[in-house]
Amino acid sequence: MRAVVMDRFGGPEVLRVREVEDPVPGPGQVLVAVDYAGITYVETQVRAGRGPAARRRPALPRIPGNGVGGRVSAVGPGADAALVGQAVVTTTGGTGGYAELAVARVEDLVPVPAQVTLRDAVALLADGRTAVLLHRQAEVRPGEWVLVEAAAGGVGSLLVQLAAASGAKVVGAARGPGKEALVASLGALAYVDYSQPGWEREVAELSSGGVDLVFDGVGGVVGAQGMRAVRPGGRASLYGMASGTWTEPAAHVTVVPDGGAPTPAQTRALAEEALAHAAAGRLRPIVGQTYPLAEAAEAHRAIEARATIGKTLLIP
Repeated sequence: MRAVVMDRFGGPEVLRVREVEDPVPGPGQVLVAVDYAGITYVETQVRAGRGPAARRRPALPRIPGNGVGGRVSAVGPGADAALVGQAVVTTTGGTGGYAELAVARVEDLVPVPAQVTLRDAVALLADGRTAVLLHRQAEVRPGEWVLVEAAAGGVGSLLVQLAAASGAKVVGAARGPGKEALVASLGALAYVDYSQPGWEREVAELSSGGVDLVFDGVGGVVGAQGMRAVRPGGRASLYGMASGTWTEPAAHVTVVPDGGAPTPAQTRALAEEALAHAAAGRLRPIVGQTYPLAEAAEAHRAIEARATIGKTLLIP
């Protein structure tokens, strides 16, 4: 099969497509013929060996990719043969996703509802479960003002929709003026461009003194500015560091407790909930760009250059 293999850590150029042996599912595992593979920002950090990934580098050589969607093509010992042919999305355990075939555990498989396309299901696998969990932990309430940073991104675009559906007044923030229409279509009442000086003051003015809650997946300077847009006694959900550094919590803001990492069973349940929202028309993933497997390096470059919107997918 064809797969993206990296032999060393470094820039996107370390991602190269090769012919490798087909993986074989072991006990309790299945083989998935991959139609779409998801790419996350964390995977670009792992490839580069920076950020949190620099402290815990995986063994090389490796095939990157932790989330795929396709149909089960074979089962290992002890797995139900009736799974063959079923459309699923699944984690791969951290490796093996950027390939034509991927192995996954039976307990990680999430069936794709008939009302959801496989492409959308893959886009919701990692980002959907994350957004559902963050929204629940933050206890978004009707009528409160909510600031969502990176509102045109994979997780951010879903958080805008979930918060708006809860009755919150959402301000979406992103870099550049070209994302306003998209963010508005997701349910945001206002859009701010955080590449512009003083954007946090604009948010505070829009919300008459500051938002009640900020979802911060950016960190760094943007995260610190976002903190200043929160009213005294407001809340902050700090879930990412796309800038490379975490946001330092402000004294006037309460940090939403994360409750620790979910168990594998909880992670699967969160993905199922995200797909159920999509099936019911309550959640719409934004797939901004797709790349063929041979252009995995270009996909990583685009993500790192902040040249993408929504979710980025590979098509083997």
